[in-house]
Amino acid sequence: MRDYDDDFKEEAIKLSYELGPTKASRQLGIPSTTLRTWRDKLNKHGDQAFVGSGHPRIDPKTADIAALEKKIKELESANDILKKALGFFAESQKR
Repeated sequence: MRDYDDDFKEEAIKLSYELGPTKASRQLGIPSTTLRTWRDKLNKHGDQAFVGSGHPRIDPKTADIAALEKKIKELESANDILKKALGFFAESQKR
């Protein structure tokens, strides 16, 4: 996957509004779906659409929630493994 800088994305979006996304993407040599995605991001996030690595900036609370949800999944997975191990050892004790 190729990375495009913010200036290129902004110019491509402007061109897409002038020519339409299909014609602009053909002229620029990029997939029309990529251009449509950029337009959608710009409409949704405004000036913050293309910051950092091309991903919209998220507020700290959203980042904290995502980190906690990830930790929950990790702990649930570990819990499932421990339950299976307990069942295995309980069966081996019966024999």
